[in-house]
Amino acid sequence: MHNFNVFTGEPRKFDPTFKGPIYNRGCTDILCCILFILALLGYFAVGILAWSQGDPRKVIYPTDSKGQFCGQVGSPLEKKPLLFYFNILKCASPLVLLEFQCPTTQICVERCPNKFMTLVKALLKEDDREYYKQFCKEGVDMTKVTPEILKDGLCPSILTPSKNFTRRCLPALETLKGGVVVVGNKTTFRDDYAEKNINATDLLEASKKSNVVVEARAVAMRIFEDYTQSWHWILLGLVIAMLVSLIFILLLRCLAGVMVWVMIIMVVIVIGYGIFHCYMQYASLKGQAGSDVTIKDLGLQTDFSVYLQIRQTWLAFMIILCIVEVVIILLLIFLRKRLLIAIALIKEASKAIGHVMSSLFYPLLTFALLSLVIAYWAITAVFLSTSSDPVYKVFNTTECMYSRDTCEPETFNSSNITAECPDAECLFAFYGGETLYHKYLILFQFYNVFLFFWCANFVTALGQVTLAGAFASYYWAFKKPEDIPAFPVFNSLGRALRYHTGSLAFGSLILAIVQIIRVLLEYLDQKLKGAQNKCAKFLLSCLKCCFWCLEKFIKFLNRNAYIMVAIYGKNFCTSAKDAFFLLMRNIVRVAVLDKVTDFLLFLGKLLIVGIVGICSFFFFTGKIKIVEDATPTLNYYWVPILTVVFGAYLIAHGFFSVYAMCVDTLFLCFCKCEAALFISRDNMIRVIAAVVLDFIGC
Repeated sequence: MHNFNVFTGEPRKFDPTFKGPIYNRGCTDILCCILFILALLGYFAVGILAWSQGDPRKVIYPTDSKGQFCGQVGSPLEKKPLLFYFNILKCASPLVLLEFQCPTTQICVERCPNKFMTLVKALLKEDDREYYKQFCKEGVDMTKVTPEILKDGLCPSILTPSKNFTRRCLPALETLKGGVVVVGNKTTFRDDYAEKNINATDLLEASKKSNVVVEARAVAMRIFEDYTQSWHWILLGLVIAMLVSLIFILLLRCLAGVMVWVMIIMVVIVIGYGIFHCYMQYASLKGQAGSDVTIKDLGLQTDFSVYLQIRQTWLAFMIILCIVEVVIILLLIFLRKRLLIAIALIKEASKAIGHVMSSLFYPLLTFALLSLVIAYWAITAVFLSTSSDPVYKVFNTTECMYSRDTCEPETFNSSNITAECPDAECLFAFYGGETLYHKYLILFQFYNVFLFFWCANFVTALGQVTLAGAFASYYWAFKKPEDIPAFPVFNSLGRALRYHTGSLAFGSLILAIVQIIRVLLEYLDQKLKGAQNKCAKFLLSCLKCCFWCLEKFIKFLNRNAYIMVAIYGKNFCTSAKDAFFLLMRNIVRVAVLDKVTDFLLFLGKLLIVGIVGICSFFFFTGKIKIVEDATPTLNYYWVPILTVVFGAYLIAHGFFSVYAMCVDTLFLCFCKCEAALFISRDNMIRVIAAVVLDFIGC
């Protein structure tokens, strides 16, 4: 007779007739299922609305002063892909940082100017006049006098040699020794109409301001270019990562004990090699010019390979790897006895996976569904962010009461603004809108993010319930493999979708709410970065920490609740309560067995990522002489390396997540039925029970 405890609950009585996941079950959490379906319908409605209103061309193409896209296929500007600024010096205005638009006329051109020329001199010769005309507005009459052309804002007053940078014509600036800035080998040049000299340094400042908005895009374009050059090698690396993971899992199935120790030793060796390589790079840079520059002095550079040319970077890498190595070795020393228990559990998990081999391929379905969710969210976000209308504002150089007011280009010249402010222009400023749709645009974006979290968590929950049901069928089978269902994974997936969609949606909803709160806290943190209120910062940091811990706890509880749902077919709240009390009654076993096993599986993922990462590093840096000619030419060689490493981790995590779910399910089933220690004739129960009682004394 057990006394009920508020923290541990009352243990479930042993039922000798129980033979695994209940097949005779009913639908659970129906209201949440209906709510989830309605939310999905609303999500599709938001997507359709965004796709009908959005225009991704606003992200791809630069926009001239009329809001037209430069270089857009099928438009009159198809052969004019570059954006040209009439007066680049106006881009040095702080307005650029506020409204992301230079207060000067911008037109689309076929190519950037490659020589110095003023409008005054261009009008003297026919050839120069024709050359200059391509950088003026359409339909300009070059027979007019210079003051009249400039008064109407039809042409720039001067041309300077420029280069194409992210589809924008910016001055071709160079810096000579001593910090002297030149444009076309000139430090100054004269504007004949304004009758003044312009320093190249002034152009440098203007270029920086005009470029502040497109700098990130420039890096993105280079990264995109690297992907186009190396995508097939990246795919090959991911295929190799998948094969290595599969081979490792198969070896773990046959030689679990040996493979775990091989895995531990190999992880220590791989990290040790990383420390050695970092030290050799650190030593080789000694005495080289510029290698002693600190990361702080170097600042933020778009060319990240620069950081690899300074010693401090390799020193930092070496220190980080040394810390990781020491932590892993200390954990292995202190947990050496517990490792034997975890290895026994992994051996039994290997037997289970051997009988349910189809479970190894289930992560492919999870990956496909998550890719679909991510793609839908990303496309909807892009269309929502580009579903605004062009907004035009009054720009001027002298004082004007209408400055920065909205205007209409079609009626601007006939309005009284041009009479009161002769130098004012109605130019494209940004994309916005005042309609009902635009007022609720931020809510649509919020809904898009929230449903993304909800759907992603639902897909993950579906995978956990499916695998838990399959492995529970193995655990409770009296005779193996005769009593195991023919298609355990397929049967478990069918039960989850038919009966427990509501329970999965309920658990996913709770987790999504916590995640969206964390996103809002991060947003507030970004907004308050410039604030001086230390109390508000401290409170915000505490909230972020608390919700991070809450998210981790909910993920852990949900995972175990889904196992109970898969076995007993009850609703989410009841399953979560049973799982919580069960874990509290076996808190020592959870801390020792479950977490140590997770640590060993993490080492397996680390080993696979380390092997694939080192191979990709040597390949993409051209250090493998046999395939040196096949190495693609890249802007940033770390782009494909990081992609392969990240992809290899996801692939390894997918395979090892099956093992982790198998271990958790078997462990929870074992804890759930203490009386089965004396009833069941299954060898797995006896092995784990004997080892657990021997080492833990429970």
